[in-house]
Amino acid sequence: MPNIKSQKDRVVQAKKEAMHNKAIKSNLKTVVKKADAAISAGSADKDTAVKAAVVAIDKAAAKGVLHKNTAARKVARLAKAANRAAN
Repeated sequence: MPNIKSQKDRVVQAKKEAMHNKAIKSNLKTVVKKADAAISAGSADKDTAVKAAVVAIDKAAAKGVLHKNTAARKVARLAKAANRAAN
């Protein structure tokens, strides 16, 4: 446990930021999982699910929760799966 006041503040801030990032990642996993399920089931709303997942991935990258290359890779794989299912 830190003794310096600024370091005590940083511990609190880091915990708060970690909880925020965890919430974003958790929501991201849920949305991507729904999109994958919609693609594999071939449901009619798969396009909206994929779009929602792409938006969530882009927002996570913009907030710094995901690296931009990781976000691009996830979007590309999702789009590839959606296009493969469409054919």
